Amino acid sequence: MNARAIVITSGKGGVGKTTTTANVGAALAQTGEKVVVIDTDVGLRNLDVVMGLEGRVVFDLIDVFEGRCKLQQALIRDKRVESLFLIAASQTRDKSALSESRMKESVAALLDGGFDRVIIDSPAGIESGFQTAASGAQGALVVVNPEVSSVRDADRIIGLLEAKEIHEVKLIINRIRPDMVKKGDMLEVNDVLEILGVELIGIVPEDEKILISTNIGSPAALETASKAGQAFRDIAQRIRGQEVPFPPLEAQRGFFSGLRRLFGGS
Repeated sequence: MNARAIVITSGKGGVGKTTTTANVGAALAQTGEKVVVIDTDVGLRNLDVVMGLEGRVVFDLIDVFEGRCKLQQALIRDKRVESLFLIAASQTRDKSALSESRMKESVAALLDGGFDRVIIDSPAGIESGFQTAASGAQGALVVVNPEVSSVRDADRIIGLLEAKEIHEVKLIINRIRPDMVKKGDMLEVNDVLEILGVELIGIVPEDEKILISTNIGSPAALETASKAGQAFRDIAQRIRGQEVPFPPLEAQRGFFSGLRRLFGGS
């Protein structure tokens, strides 16, 4: 991807967007890039917990926006990967404190100040939180689960990203279970791609190690034995322009294939 500032969004909550942000950020930092991940989910922050940094938050994004600290003071260095940093969201304010202009300024300052990549964790939904998160971005990763409601919401988000002139949009299909796809109980990858019409950059399998890694505050991308962690490392390489083959998934044409008609397809 040419974009250096990337918003990770979904539309629907609970699809693994924050986990994706932590893991993509960690995987990119492992390649040697200097990366900052920014949590914009004001009032409902979780990125610091997923990364195991909740006890080190002194200043947050709203403190930066409102001038109570400098941008550099809000940066928290990761304890495992030296080139990975976090800016946490405020836990005590609401989304009315967000500012699109200050977001743009902050992202530009981070990129000008030596960061190779800024990864922005967007709140669920399409309200002010999403608008602020997207305002600082040059590209987007849309996270979707292979289920109808998630795909429908992702379709709406992709349209909103295009309206904001964010044209470098890639798709991550998260929590896929090949056994359910094979039985026709889950949307197949090709169906999701045909419905959404966005280039695929990652397929992340369902993996119990993700739950474990989230609970202990250590991204699975840092765990060599995790299948999901490997998927996130592959995504990071694709973001960097490397050609990494996708794992083989059996193409299934079943009941769900007809669902594209719900989205205007044939």
